[in-house]
Amino acid sequence: MTATIREMLRANCECEDVAKCVLGLKALDMDAYKCLLSNGPMTAENLGEHLNRERSTAYRSLQNLISCGLVYRETKTIDIGGYFYEYVAIDPVRVKEMLKNSIEEWYTKVTGLVENIDKELLGE
Repeated sequence: MTATIREMLRANCECEDVAKCVLGLKALDMDAYKCLLSNGPMTAENLGEHLNRERSTAYRSLQNLISCGLVYRETKTIDIGGYFYEYVAIDPVRVKEMLKNSIEEWYTKVTGLVENIDKELLGE
């Protein structure tokens, strides 16, 4: 991933790069999201198997995805007692809207800061 906006503008970025940047995700997190999207809801253990990672690693990615809103958790009950969690990816159309809203919010904030940069630099 590129480090600055200038580098990002010059680089050959993919949609996934933008999503990772805006949402603060890692490549494995995006792989986990895409796996859930392709295969449907699954447990952390099943996701780990699909990603060829330990369950705990898959679980950390799931926590990252939940915290930014790309995945949610459903509780499933077991007939003989107990429960387990399945993780579900949200629709990519909603992801697009989330990204657009975050970028617009960032743009508004940064534009406001830039408007005052001359005063800040001069110490006014």
